[in-house]
This record gives sequence, C-alpha cells and structure tokens, in this order.
Amino acid sequence: MIETAIAFSRYFISLLFGAAIAVSFAGMERTRKNYIAVGSLTIVLFILQFICLQIWGMVATVKLYPLLSHLPLAIFIFTYLKRPLLISLTSVFASFLCYQLPRWFGTSIGEVFNSVSMDHIGYITAAFLIYYFLQKYAVKSVCHLMERSVSSCLLFGAMPAFYYLFEYSTTVYTDFMYSGSRVAIQFMPFITSAFYFVFVLLYYAETQKQASIQRERDILDTQFVHVQKEFESLRKMQQITASYRHDMRHHFALLQSMASSGNMEEIKEYLQNVQSDLDAITPIRFCENETVNLILSSFAAKAKQSEILLTIDAKLPSSYPFSDTELCSLLSNALENAIRASEQIADSDKRIIELRIFSKNKKLCFDIRNRYETEPIFHQGLPVSKEQGHGFGTKSMAHIVEKYGGVFRFSVKDGWFIFQATT
Repeated sequence: MIETAIAFSRYFISLLFGAAIAVSFAGMERTRKNYIAVGSLTIVLFILQFICLQIWGMVATVKLYPLLSHLPLAIFIFTYLKRPLLISLTSVFASFLCYQLPRWFGTSIGEVFNSVSMDHIGYITAAFLIYYFLQKYAVKSVCHLMERSVSSCLLFGAMPAFYYLFEYSTTVYTDFMYSGSRVAIQFMPFITSAFYFVFVLLYYAETQKQASIQRERDILDTQFVHVQKEFESLRKMQQITASYRHDMRHHFALLQSMASSGNMEEIKEYLQNVQSDLDAITPIRFCENETVNLILSSFAAKAKQSEILLTIDAKLPSSYPFSDTELCSLLSNALENAIRASEQIADSDKRIIELRIFSKNKKLCFDIRNRYETEPIFHQGLPVSKEQGHGFGTKSMAHIVEKYGGVFRFSVKDGWFIFQATT
C-alpha cells in the first residue's frame, strides 16, 4: 500500500514538475489565478492518465503519454497563456529534457539501494531541488532566449525537440536503443555532437546579428540624444533673440531721448554695445541650410568660448543623401570630439579646428581636422576613447556614412587628427 502511494506520488510530481517547468519557460506570470489554472490542469491530466492506465494498461498509457500530457500542455500554453505556438512547443520539449535530470537521479538512487521505492523517493527529492535551481538560474534566460527572435527560439528548441522525438521513437515505440546494435550505440553520441556543432555555429551567427542590431540601436540613441542637446541649445538662443527683440522698443525710446539731448557720443557708444550684444546671439551665416547653419553657429560659439580657432568653409549642394537630423548628428559628433581634443592643448594658440564641406564629382565631401595633445589610438579604423561613456560618436559618424554607401577615414598626419568622408 505504501509502495503504491509512493509510486502514484512520483507520477503526480512528475506531471506537476513538467507542467510547472514548461509554463515557467513560456513566461507565465506568477499570479494566483495562473497557479490555480496550472494545478487544475495537472490534476485533470493525472486523472485522465489514471483512467487510461486502468483501461489499457501501462504499456499503452506510456505510448499515449504525448497525447495525454504533452499535447494538452502545449495547447494550454498556446490558448490560456496566449504564447506563440513555437514558444509553446519549445517550452514543452525543453521541460521534457529537464525531466530527465530527476529521472536519472532517481534511477541511480534506486540502483544503489536496489529498491523501486527509493527510485521514486530519489526522483521526488531531485524534482523539487532541480525545480528550485531552474527557477533561480535558468527560467529568465530561457524566456529571454525564446522571445528574442524566431531564429533564437528555433536554435534553442532544436536539440530538446530532437531528443524528445528520438526518445519516443527508439525507446517507447520501438526497442532500437535496447537492441544493442552498433548503430544504436554510435548513433546517439554522433547525432548529439553534430547538433551541438551546428547549434554553436548558428547561435554564434545569431548573436553576431543581434549584437550588430544592438550596436546600431545604441548609435541611433546616441545620435538622438546628441541632436536633442544641440537643438535645446539652439532653442535657448532663439528665446534670447526673441527676448531681445521684445526689448527693442526700450532701446528706441532711450535712443530717442539721447537724440533729443543731442548727445551723439552716448548714442554711438550705446549702439556699439547693442551691436555687440546682437552679434553674440545672432547665428553666423555659414551656409544656406538653416538647420546646419544653426548647428555650426552653436559650435562656433563653443569654440570661441574655449579659445579655439574654428574655421568653417561650408558649401552644401542643393541636394544630399542625409536627412537634416543625420547631417547635424555627423557634424555635431565630429565638432564635439574636435573641441574636446583641442581643449586638452595647454597652448591656446595651437587650438585649431578646420572644417570643410564641399561638393566634388556630385559627391558630398567632408574634411574635419583638429590639433591634438595626445595621439589617438585606433581600433579597426576607428579612434578608441578611454573615457567611460564615450566612443559612440565616431561609431555613429561611421554608421551614417556607410548607411548611404559612402566611405570614410580617420587618420593622423603632421599633428592633425583628420576625419574625411565622401558620399
């Protein structure tokens, strides 16, 4: 009686273990409602298997197990948890693979004590321990891997799916694995190694693809933040200009009062001060493109503030491949890096930046160069920054140029750091 109770407890725990791992891998939210649903499903499936066992016996029940347990579990994940079909099936296959761990542990304990009951007790004990470790160390990673992309899910699920099919086809529906033939003995190690080899190659390609996408996303985020900062600076400049325009009537009233007194010297001095203030807030005209002109004006002011000689020769054609946002991001990153490098030069007379934008052979060309104090380090053609949080600027510049089939080059020559691009 006790042995029978232990045996049925083992089968129920086995079913509950598989269901709990499968729904966890599928990303089930840990709510009371979901726990009740999974528990109810487990009880229903257990009763269904018990009825099948009583009617058709153990052999038939084992052969029907995929229809009595695995298929309903996959349907439950697909319909109740509303997970994609691929994730539902992969979760079930992966849980079947995890089920083998307590199974082998129980078998080992049973062999040591030469007792079927110890086999069941060993399985139950191992199931709880393995469930705990899977929840703590594996579930989040598996969920992320399956949800990352269809390719990742297929790669992850290929081996568990193969093992599932191999297990049932060679040990349940046939006795191929127990035949002792040379083919049976050599087949499983070979096919496992081959699957692992292919998995590593394909997964490496997938991770490289995902890393490339992530790098592009980081670059685009950097572009967006940088352009946002520049436009915020320009917006403040426009607000100052609007405020100054609003105060013009006060200036005119004061000038009229000075003119009535006939004090021409005071009028000249006052107008000179007003002109200086206007020059300070009025963007310099570098090119016809208003947005680019504002960006260049902003950096010209920054360079002047840092005692840097910035010369700009910008002749933009009427049409070019970049959007204004991309062009401003390219210029902003280049000029910001140039100003940062120039500020490190102790002698202010050597702080020089030269920027040229011109059209040649129907191509838009950039030549941006600056003096430097410390010679830059290059990696794969890009300058490398040692400062935390820097280094995305040059990657962003390279990405923008390459996006439109252009070519670029970072180099140093005769004390100049040079960025050149054509697109």
